[in-house]
Amino acid sequence: MKDTGTDNGEMMRRGRVEVICGSMFSGKTEELIRRLRRAQFAHQRVEIFKPSIDVRYSDSEVVSHEGNSIMSTPVDSSASILLMGQESEVVGIDEAQFFDEHIVEVCNDLANRGIRVIVAGLDLDFKGQPFGPMPALCAIADDVTKVHAICVRCGALAYVSHRIVEGEKQVLLGEKAEYEPLCRECYNRAMNGGIAPR
Repeated sequence: MKDTGTDNGEMMRRGRVEVICGSMFSGKTEELIRRLRRAQFAHQRVEIFKPSIDVRYSDSEVVSHEGNSIMSTPVDSSASILLMGQESEVVGIDEAQFFDEHIVEVCNDLANRGIRVIVAGLDLDFKGQPFGPMPALCAIADDVTKVHAICVRCGALAYVSHRIVEGEKQVLLGEKAEYEPLCRECYNRAMNGGIAPR
């Protein structure tokens, strides 16, 4: 008989997709690591993946801005996740916005096989536009958790990651030297050339 405990799905063997989304510095990766560690403590088979382009903190670990980390497998495409995650009970995916659009099918496929899939990613890019496959992942998810950073200019809940360096390329890996979390009002002021309070 399958265990159907419901404490955030740790003991649940039914497949599901959980999405953790928000701006940079909102704690997405921290929450992903927390859920994955709980699954490991429950002696579940856990596989963790991240895009191979994300080498900001580590080549082989998922690392939060707070410095917490968990071992992962860097992959170039979502197809690799499907191939390597099939024997798992829990699959974690960080920085999902950087994956191809097939990541949605991969997450659905894994969940349909009875695997719990936990995905973290930016929902909006630096222009405030939906980022890559994240909107579709939110749509197919069983559960969506939106986390918020704090606006560095006024202290309200942040809405978007505002890029503070030049460049129009959507993908620019960066940290606090390149991005700042802003609320909607401060972001609109910044985009219109106004000065938001600091």
